[in-house]
Amino acid sequence: MSRGPLVTTAVASPLLDHPGAVAGDGADAGVAAHYGDPLREQRLLEEGLAVVDLSHRQVLTVTGPDRLSWLHSITTQMLTGLAPRVSAETLVLSPKGHIEHDLHLVDDGTTTWVTVEHGTGDALLAWLDSMRFMLRVEVADRSADYAVLGEPHAAESAPGEPLAWRDPWPGLVGDTAAYGPLEGHPGASRRWRELIVPRGDIVAAAADRPLAGTWASEALRIAAWRPRFGFETDHRTIVHEVDWMRTAVHLHKGCYRGQETVARVHNLGRPPRRLVFLHLDGSGHTLPERGSDVVMGDRTVGFLTSVGRHHELGPIGLALVKRNIPVDVELTAAGVQGGQEVVVAP
Repeated sequence: MSRGPLVTTAVASPLLDHPGAVAGDGADAGVAAHYGDPLREQRLLEEGLAVVDLSHRQVLTVTGPDRLSWLHSITTQMLTGLAPRVSAETLVLSPKGHIEHDLHLVDDGTTTWVTVEHGTGDALLAWLDSMRFMLRVEVADRSADYAVLGEPHAAESAPGEPLAWRDPWPGLVGDTAAYGPLEGHPGASRRWRELIVPRGDIVAAAADRPLAGTWASEALRIAAWRPRFGFETDHRTIVHEVDWMRTAVHLHKGCYRGQETVARVHNLGRPPRRLVFLHLDGSGHTLPERGSDVVMGDRTVGFLTSVGRHHELGPIGLALVKRNIPVDVELTAAGVQGGQEVVVAP
């Protein structure tokens, strides 16, 4: 069973030359895991003051007059008529409805920009190219020329600013749509953005703010129950299992590959697995590794998809478990106990 994204060698970011930078590994190789104090970096992100180096993400472009209607026809989201600088998230599914790609997508009026997990862009590019047929579209990998920076922000990018994809997922940095008005909280109404900047300008684009590493941004993602492709997904994941229906699937659009599975499970319920949030026991010095088996008693019931340390919640994780596991039992990963919070109802 695959329990992570395809990882290839990433080009080291120039921001790794920043004092205190500690390089990440695995899917986040090539950028900083932290700059010396990941818990402080989390707090700065929540306050909207820091920026995260995501330059290992791949950047693709789709051009041509048919680009949005074409992407609309082959992915899960409603994309026809998408206004310039308005963000969307969409998925590519297999014929059986399994998640194959997650696209962070924004159009500038002439070009559709897509960012994807490092190591997945080549396969997505090849598949998109095979689906062009006679339509007026061109696809290209622009990763050598453009890079991604992550930041909390209250709005879509405006003309004159770098183009940005704004995450539709609520709750990453105090979004009021998810939790109601947070009076006085500096992070209220912010959501995550991915700035797309010329790769040669990445140092200058990040120069006016403190830097935070992926350990900090990942902890905030896990706390918000936000799925990440290649982490909360494997070769057989369907959208209902990880609650991706809320931001990446439009239920009232026309036919696309895998739609039959989406509609059937939506109407009948009962996805085979469900995502859970785990409050992990923090009394030990180590955390279970991502991919560890999740156990109920002596029975393996799933696997740990993500793990991190949150500055308020302590050790936390996400896991995919069998749908019928009781919601009130403690689970164990690599000997560490964890109490469940329901993400996807059984």
